[in-house]
Amino acid sequence: MDSRDKARGGKAFGQLKAKQEEELDALNKVFMDDAKYNTDEDLEEKLQLFKKKFMDFDLNDNGDIDMMGLKRMLEKLGAPKTHLELKKMITEVTGGASDTISYQDFVRMMLGKRSAILKIILMYEEKAREQDEKPAGPPPKKVISDLP
Repeated sequence: MDSRDKARGGKAFGQLKAKQEEELDALNKVFMDDAKYNTDEDLEEKLQLFKKKFMDFDLNDNGDIDMMGLKRMLEKLGAPKTHLELKKMITEVTGGASDTISYQDFVRMMLGKRSAILKIILMYEEKAREQDEKPAGPPPKKVISDLP
């Protein structure tokens, strides 16, 4: 494979991602227009966050998160799970209708009232990130003896 093939492959990957982003934006619009969900004033911001998170873990760019994508997501979040636990999570999110998590299922889970294991993990991860970003109080005082 020469550099031109690599460049074409990279361009194709970029086009796939752009196409997927357009499709997810269209699905986000459906959620924005749905009376069940559009009462949330932060809905647009949440949907953008969900879209980014979903795209990060859609490993095969097929528009869904499969077992390996879910495994990678949870490992990255520091919450690795066994094969059976992953299957149970997917069943919990999809209602047993599929072996993969579609974007619609993912958003319904995140916006829904029900507490799914995956939702709890993702929300915990987001809260931890928010705490990491905000410094807590003034910086500690330094003294000369602290220098190496």
